[in-house]
Amino acid sequence: MRIDITGLTKRYRGGVAALDGLDLTVPTGMFGLLGANGAGKTTLMRILAGLLHPTAGEVRVGGHDVTTRAGRRAVQRTLGYLPQDVGVYPDLTAREFLDYVALLKGLDDGPSRRRRVGELLEVVGLTSEAGRRLKGYSGGMRRRVGIAQALLADPRLLIVDEPTAGLDPEERIRFRTLLAQLAGDRTVLLSTHIVDDVAQTCRELAVLSAGRQVFRGTVAELTREADGHVWSVVTQGPAPAGTVVSAVPEESGMRYRVVAADRPGADAEPLRPTLEDGYLALNLRTRPAAPAR
Repeated sequence: MRIDITGLTKRYRGGVAALDGLDLTVPTGMFGLLGANGAGKTTLMRILAGLLHPTAGEVRVGGHDVTTRAGRRAVQRTLGYLPQDVGVYPDLTAREFLDYVALLKGLDDGPSRRRRVGELLEVVGLTSEAGRRLKGYSGGMRRRVGIAQALLADPRLLIVDEPTAGLDPEERIRFRTLLAQLAGDRTVLLSTHIVDDVAQTCRELAVLSAGRQVFRGTVAELTREADGHVWSVVTQGPAPAGTVVSAVPEESGMRYRVVAADRPGADAEPLRPTLEDGYLALNLRTRPAAPAR
């Protein structure tokens, strides 16, 4: 399900622009949306889900204009949405919660509904825990229940907003693998500020900054943004100029991995960039200049 966004603007009271003339095209498959907190990602997700009205611009999802009431309703029938904060009823079991949400989504036939709930519990790896109350679930398990509820109506568009924030490494790997498996012939839009989640699941992505698109391309293309700008520096003195990616103590001093526009010292050694390096290099290049004093 293709998403076409043109000139999308959302202004809140006081004239604050969360989105500022955003243009973006999202194809079918797994697509990453990167950006710092406050870049406009959550506002965009809420507009796509029909929960927020834009100030201006056009948004078409599968040909439907979500700025109209009819378009929002059409999209919501084919949409699964996992927000940052998954609201669950802690005294219900996972099976009871999913059965309740399925009723709300119009799955009225009892046997079919229970069969669908069982299928999704298996998909998210919670069949053996389905009888436990949700208040006893870990954060990662609750996120998996959230994905299950988003999939109840077999949506063609799945939107997930910061799905791995706060999860331990094992749950993060499990969750992003599940998302990649779900892509298939549907569109999965992964919005996150965690670069590694995109690196491990997506081929294409966009980067938002201050409500605008500053990059649209492949993971490999964003990685190449840092070609010639990643350095290893060992020093006993202050940190080198540039953006420090990592700092590891060694016998001879501190070894820094640095993203910088120019070689940060005569002894700096060039390194092969990662996606995180490319993202940081892009931020250095597109960051608004500080106002003159």
